[in-house]
Amino acid sequence: METTVGLRERKKEATRRALHECAMRLAIEHGVDAVTVEAIADAAGVSRRTFSNYFGGKEEALLYGDEQRMRTLLATFAERPPGESSWAALRASVHAIAAVEGEPDPRWAAQSRLARTHPSVLARQLAHFASFERSLADLIAERDGLAAEGLRARVLAGAFMAALRMASHAWGEVRPPRPLADIVDETLDEMARPFS
Repeated sequence: METTVGLRERKKEATRRALHECAMRLAIEHGVDAVTVEAIADAAGVSRRTFSNYFGGKEEALLYGDEQRMRTLLATFAERPPGESSWAALRASVHAIAAVEGEPDPRWAAQSRLARTHPSVLARQLAHFASFERSLADLIAERDGLAAEGLRARVLAGAFMAALRMASHAWGEVRPPRPLADIVDETLDEMARPFS
């Protein structure tokens, strides 16, 4: 029974990933406005109904990789040793993910550019970032023994998420290319410096 459930979940994830990959490829080749749900489903070799079982629209399919990276970050942060400060644990989480996953696919930079230029994708991405930021603030508050509604955990989560956004934008534009983890480190260093 567990083997069957595991196989089913792997197949579902493979379908989600295939739909995401097709959405990305089509959006990069033709622009977001020219891409339809039907075109994504056709490119992935599934029906429109199957697409709808996995995603609510093309924006959701486009941003699936982003969401997975954020979920991985939250899970990695939650597993860090309790003796680390939250800021150190966040930095270590970025490096742990980079060590496992390697350098992100350059198409991620193209996705980031698409998001910044297309209102519906940008709106969805910002909503997801806000949701992940709230989840991260809750984890920080729990880790540091802070009040869940307190300002410190929210500011720390917001600063970290802002640094990640800035670093990912810079990574997609810097020439010659540099490792994303290095750019994240530099951005986090700047974020941690006092402004006054």
